[in-house]
Parts: sequence; structure tokens; C-alpha cells
Amino acid sequence: MAVMVVSLLIFLVGFCGQCYSAQGQVYHVVGGERGWDPSSQIQSWSSGRVFRVGDHIWFLYSAAQENYIVELRSKEALESCDVSNPIRMYTDGIDKVMLDGEGPHYFASNSVDGCKNGLKLHVDVLPQIPKPITAQSTADMVAAAPLPSASARAGVGATLLLWSCAVALVGYLI
Repeated sequence: MAVMVVSLLIFLVGFCGQCYSAQGQVYHVVGGERGWDPSSQIQSWSSGRVFRVGDHIWFLYSAAQENYIVELRSKEALESCDVSNPIRMYTDGIDKVMLDGEGPHYFASNSVDGCKNGLKLHVDVLPQIPKPITAQSTADMVAAAPLPSASARAGVGATLLLWSCAVALVGYLI
């Protein structure tokens, strides 16, 4: 069952890269379609991405290899790959981490060798963007928006259906 969930998530990441929730949160799958793997170039994957309070990051990796993920306290611990005193440890192979506070967050492989081979992630979490929307401004936006083509509506519907199924399945397993 877990293999099916991982396969589904990897397929969906390849399909659209990241997903946005109705509340504006973003779900990032660390490393893209390869997941938490040295070949996924974690540093280049994360560069240019914007992480905000309320976003989620997903770590996909093989828990059977006992190559877990630890959250570290400092940039120094991350840079030196000192994984001896983590804040948290993630061991499921499919781990969803909510970014619930502003500022830096540091993640690394629990294996010093894995960390030194690039399995580490520094995420700077920015505040949420407030969205003051009134009933009138919402009506104006809907009235002014052009209608998408039938093929575009079908693509969006299929994407939303796939993500809904994936999120429901992962939520069921977690």
C-alpha cells in the first residue's frame, strides 16, 4: 500500500511539480520526482522556491534503508552534518512537514555520509501573504475573468481530481 502511495505521489509531482491548496498553501515534494535522493540535487531543487508559513514539504525516501530525515537546530549543525542532536526525526518514508513558523528550518539525512553527499535542506520560511477579499472584489474578479477553454477546464479538473485522491490516500495512511 505504501509503495502505491509513493508511486502516486511521484507521478503527481512529475505531472505538476507542486500543488496549491484552496487556502493558498503550497505542497512541495522535496527533490521533485526523485524525492529525497542525492541524485535529485536537493540544493538546486530548493533554490528559487518560496516557502511560506502554512506550506507543507513532503519527504519521499526509502525508510527500509534506514536513511531517515532529521530536523536540526542550527545552520552550523547542517553545514557540519552534525546530526547527533536533532529537534525531530522523520522515519516513515513519506513524511509531511508543516512549515508552521517563520525563519530558517534545517533538514538532513540522519546518516553523516548522506548529509555530506547532499541530503540536506535549508528552508527560509516567509510569513503568509494576507488576502483581504471582500464579497464585492470577489464578484468583480469573477465577472472580469475570461472563461477558460473546454480543454483547459478538463485539464484542471483532472489535476484536481488526481491531487484530491492522492491527498485523501496519504491522509488515510498517515
